[in-house]
Amino acid sequence: MNKPSFSLCVYCGSRPGNSPEFAAVAREVGAWIGRHGGQLVYGGGHNGLMGILADAALAAGARVVGVIPKALVEKEWAHTGCTELHIVENMHERKRIMAEHADAFLALPGGIGTLEEFFEVWTWRQLGYHDKPVGLLNMDGFYDSLLTFLDSAVSTGFMNEWQMGLIRTGSDAQALMEQLVQEAGLAAQPLRLDQI
Repeated sequence: MNKPSFSLCVYCGSRPGNSPEFAAVAREVGAWIGRHGGQLVYGGGHNGLMGILADAALAAGARVVGVIPKALVEKEWAHTGCTELHIVENMHERKRIMAEHADAFLALPGGIGTLEEFFEVWTWRQLGYHDKPVGLLNMDGFYDSLLTFLDSAVSTGFMNEWQMGLIRTGSDAQALMEQLVQEAGLAAQPLRLDQI
């Protein structure tokens, strides 16, 4: 298999959500990565949007790198069809390996795990541990209330506008992925996760 043209780390729900639109966007993202010769890096699960995303990427010819903690493998949540499946001891190791394998990051709809991963990689960028693009897919207004809250954190002095400038948001999955992949070519600094 040829070397992927880019590697996109995608965070998303281990549940499918209550609308078929969530599954549709996960399929769209996975298929887009495959069609453009990319690699998907994700949490290694087979359930919910995670499994839909990985299956679509594999079907479109993408390399898929899954990273999953041993405790979740034992609950049979691991996607055994991944091109490369890393079984790790804990969540910290999972997130470090996912970040090391990525050129850019994208959060789809999801719950607290998705949010935690998105905020952590955004924080790492703010602190200078990496300079890789970070995106938030706000499909159908899913993240409207979160973005409103973040704007209020800026207006009340707990954040600055430059911090908001470290993330890209959009409602069109393909346009947002194109932007992240293009910006990833400009990221010259390697991850310095050993300092975290």
